[in-house]
Amino acid sequence: MNKDTAALSSDPEVIVFNLKKRYTGVSATINALVPLQALQWRLGFCGNRMSNGIEGMGLWQAIRLSRHAPSGRAFRIWHVRRDPEMMAAIFARDVLRLPIKLVFTSAAQHLHGAFPRWLISKMDAVISTTSLAASFVPNTTAVVPHGIDLSRFSPAADKLSAWKESGLPGEYGIGVFGRVRPDKGTDVFVDAMIEVLPRLPGATAVIAGLAQARHQAYQEALKAKIEAAGLSERMFFLGEVPAGQVHLWYQRCLVCVACPRYEPFGLTPFEAAGTECALVCSRTGAFDQLSIPGLTGEMVDTGDARGLAQALERILSDREQARRMGKAARQRVLDQFSLAREAEGIGRVYAQLFAQS
Repeated sequence: MNKDTAALSSDPEVIVFNLKKRYTGVSATINALVPLQALQWRLGFCGNRMSNGIEGMGLWQAIRLSRHAPSGRAFRIWHVRRDPEMMAAIFARDVLRLPIKLVFTSAAQHLHGAFPRWLISKMDAVISTTSLAASFVPNTTAVVPHGIDLSRFSPAADKLSAWKESGLPGEYGIGVFGRVRPDKGTDVFVDAMIEVLPRLPGATAVIAGLAQARHQAYQEALKAKIEAAGLSERMFFLGEVPAGQVHLWYQRCLVCVACPRYEPFGLTPFEAAGTECALVCSRTGAFDQLSIPGLTGEMVDTGDARGLAQALERILSDREQARRMGKAARQRVLDQFSLAREAEGIGRVYAQLFAQS
């Protein structure tokens, strides 16, 4: 966080929670939002140290701090995003009787299990990230899509020059970003690239993401498939890219692929669009709000490697077309999915709750 422009409050009216230790898409959202929200609200953060350097308080510290209402407010808001955080928040409000109200963000595009549904029913306000997600949560207060930090996810002066600086072969990059595992569709990407790379002589593919221990065999099988296809010098596993460097790889790639089999929202193509990547996305998450066929990219069915290969070939048959799609993708993010819009939408929910006191 830029400490010259924003600071966490010692008497916060809102505490944002991120208790999960592993860095996830939810973590990325909070990481981006907290510095901006700290300019708009007296904000506190509870959780592990974030990649942007923000230090968080522990849960028991948040509980102690919340024994009394903050200055000028009848209660404090706790904004939670995961089941264990809802459980802790309900305990703090209903058992410890702390003067707090609870806001939960729901992204799942399916019916929650019975216990999570009960937890969500106990929230004072619920923010859904898409209209489809809201359809599974009867007590949704507002639909607020995720937003992107467009100052961080900004275009390079020239993508082809940026690609050369990567040190990898080829003239331009096609990238997929996220964990290496079946539900993220890494195998779909690999199969599509094996089919299409021989027809795209200037392209090199990169897979940026961690394969956890339980997915190491899956990753090794994909590497063996790539080697058997004779494409080991044109497809590269980058491993886990530090959060502060992900934007550099988006800037280097001409096309971003997001082909999970299921995704609640899916931040990576939105981030990539901020850097003017053309997009090929599977029909899941919020991708249909961003990847507009013929304008910003293409859409394919989940699990459809051949369709993905064909979509990439259509886009890259004319690199100027790919550039135009990338520029249109950034414009769409600017217009509809900026971080400022997300912070404003969340802020309206906070304001509605405070107005009820």
